[in-house]
Amino acid sequence: MQIQVSRANPLRLEVDALVVPATETERLPRALRPLDQALDGQIDAYWQSGQFGGKAAELVRFPSRGRIPAASVILLGLGKAREIDAETLCAAAGRGVKALRKARLASAAVLVPGLRRVAPDAAGQAWSEGAVLGHYRFDRYKTLDEAPPALERMDLVVDPRHAGAYRRGVRAGAAIAESTCLARDLSNEPGGVATPEYLAGEARRIARETGLNATIFAERELRRAKMGGILAVGRGSANPPRLIVLEHGRPAAPRRRRPTIALVGKGITFDSGGISIKPAASMDEMKHDMSGAAAVLGAMRAIALLKLPLHVVGLVPAAQNMPDGNAYLPGDVVTASNGKTIEVLNTDAEGRVVLADALHHANSFEPDAIIDLATLTGACIVALGHECAAVIGNDDALIRKLQTAGERVHERLWQLPLWEEHRKQIRGTVGDIKNASGRPAGTITAAAFLSHFVDDTPWAHLDIAGVAWRGKPGKYGVEGATGFGVRLLLELLRNWK
Repeated sequence: MQIQVSRANPLRLEVDALVVPATETERLPRALRPLDQALDGQIDAYWQSGQFGGKAAELVRFPSRGRIPAASVILLGLGKAREIDAETLCAAAGRGVKALRKARLASAAVLVPGLRRVAPDAAGQAWSEGAVLGHYRFDRYKTLDEAPPALERMDLVVDPRHAGAYRRGVRAGAAIAESTCLARDLSNEPGGVATPEYLAGEARRIARETGLNATIFAERELRRAKMGGILAVGRGSANPPRLIVLEHGRPAAPRRRRPTIALVGKGITFDSGGISIKPAASMDEMKHDMSGAAAVLGAMRAIALLKLPLHVVGLVPAAQNMPDGNAYLPGDVVTASNGKTIEVLNTDAEGRVVLADALHHANSFEPDAIIDLATLTGACIVALGHECAAVIGNDDALIRKLQTAGERVHERLWQLPLWEEHRKQIRGTVGDIKNASGRPAGTITAAAFLSHFVDDTPWAHLDIAGVAWRGKPGKYGVEGATGFGVRLLLELLRNWK
């Protein structure tokens, strides 16, 4: 879909639909009166009848009957003006695009309203992001032509005085949303397709597209680096593990050092549970156990496209957790790359085992902060449900930054504690630490395990188990992978101080 900013007269645009967003009011807003007059009072009639009043999520479509070049008009409610923010516009754009696709329309123009609470560049980004996210479909394996055709073009008709700011916002929004859709694609791919090497190939492709530096650790390099955690988890699969490293903005010289941020994403491309095998019910959804990895790869693409003035390193430990005669076993002791020994009590607690090596490797870049994302624990879903992710870490300032960014883009985070008592719960009997400690505080003890591999670097762990996948469509998403984390990370890093 092509999104462009237009300064044209909306009454002269030849499109399939003219989308008219409106705030909640008791009577027709003054700004819409010229359009209403051209339509012989059709808009006002909807207001007078109570069928439309600009309330959030209201949507009405009617034919223009040739009174304007646009074939039809869609009234799109935004809610109360004092409550509107960029997220409101993003959600409205997603709803609007879904309606356009459902109506099988190919082109549309949006009569973008001026809003005091949202700056033009932020508004442009929001309309662009919401449109791209709402347009998303994962249908590459469909052989029947069931889905409505793609919306080919959307014009944002704006105040000419702010056209430049809107264009900047649209470009940023498209880069971020398209990268979120990439993350969705990766998570939606079947586990038999999206193997560790497949992820490595996607990382190479992203690097070629954007100019990122890519380094792939195959089994030989993993052994040389003594990454026993990644190797152990991948041992039971015919598809060998990988460590993927993407790097943006590497300083040319030490004296020109930029802030360095390491992003680490869990990349279990399919999680059967290994020898501690999972129940059959819903195991098909374990193809998305690499949603943290998908978010990191998507974020790195957007970071490069937007040329952020930071040094950002993305690391993905990728492995399949499968049972076979060579699989790692309950009771095994695995040595991670920092020399610590991990007592394996449950092979289905494998995410933290692969993250251990990746987090330790992240320290080699001397980052100012490490942020990891992982579908790590079912306990997180029990605690927080599907409306927010958990955040745990060793630096409250970093956590507050993440929470602020999450509120802005509606990828919200709730902080859980991490105390010394939690670290004591994962002390091993045979090894230094154990990879499972029972049901109590399961999300926190998983983070306590990870804390052994980040040294003293400011670190935040995001458990995205409850938000990486949706069983039903959201406001600008569809059933399946959400791409959670890409927009959050970009909001954080674009405002990094």
